[in-house]
Amino acid sequence: MKEKEPLFGKTVSELKEICSKAGLPSYSARQIAKWLYGKDISSISQMTDLSLKHREVLSESYDYGLVPPVDCAVSSDGTRKYLYKYNANDYVEAVMIPDRERVTLCVSTQIGCRMNCAFCATARQGFKRNLTCSQILNIIRSLPEFHRITNIVYMGMGEPLDNYANVKKSIEVLTEQWGFGFSPRRITLSTSGYIPFLKEFLEETDVHLAISLHSPFPAQRKEIMPVEKTYKMEDVIKLLKRYDWTGQRRLTFEYILFKGFNDRKQHALGLVRLLGNLPCRINIIPFHSIPDSPFCGADMQDMQNFRDFLSAKGLTCTIRASRGQDILAACGLLSTKKIMENGK
Repeated sequence: MKEKEPLFGKTVSELKEICSKAGLPSYSARQIAKWLYGKDISSISQMTDLSLKHREVLSESYDYGLVPPVDCAVSSDGTRKYLYKYNANDYVEAVMIPDRERVTLCVSTQIGCRMNCAFCATARQGFKRNLTCSQILNIIRSLPEFHRITNIVYMGMGEPLDNYANVKKSIEVLTEQWGFGFSPRRITLSTSGYIPFLKEFLEETDVHLAISLHSPFPAQRKEIMPVEKTYKMEDVIKLLKRYDWTGQRRLTFEYILFKGFNDRKQHALGLVRLLGNLPCRINIIPFHSIPDSPFCGADMQDMQNFRDFLSAKGLTCTIRASRGQDILAACGLLSTKKIMENGK
């Protein structure tokens, strides 16, 4: 029997097309959207302002489409890592980070990743496929803490701009009033500097942008981030300078500090030269070691010294707090390779 398609994750435009094909009036699209994104339901049969006949017609080809997580690991610091299973053997992880009144969800967009960054566990499992819009949004909506979420970051497994069509749709559903109604200022997308679709992202959405930089020098960056070979950071910077970053939309450069690799004064000066006239902030990130990695993380004093040097040069610079390391939920540690190999 043919598997039913989920309604969850559809935009109003897509719902209008579905209604047209199913013989429902066009206004039913917004009624359905209200149930999908504004109500706590679990089936099409609960959409009670649709006629019974129309609910039955929809149910022939579609289901509601939410899939709960299959596992949860809890860190000593309160961070939770959720595991989702899609299809027979497709697994993906998401991380929920509570911080007083702020609850941030780190969302994945791909199963694996093809960017092959040398410091990232996700890269080690290779790339399997893109998540659909429904599957991306399912991570958010089926989270037990969904109603507590204050911030969403596309910083999980995968390169979001390598799955731009589905990521863009998910942002639309998240931010439109017929959807979840999240403010774009509560959402951040992190990219390795994948230039295809970066322009479209900047012009078609209003969410914040974070760029994984990790070295101001192209030859060195290329050693740890192969994306630099094809999409150079200098070209990314040229594109970013065409946009206004003095308003509410925030531009951040992420910088993992590796001991003895990119932590010297020459690197800090290189960052000043590269970013000094661009309204942005630099977020220094502790390195979390992965097996067989040649890198070591800088200690906290070195990170503070690096931050203070950049701050003295006029750059806004912060150090990201490390969360969830004991459950492999911290930055760069997400991977489902063993789970996919062994089954669940």
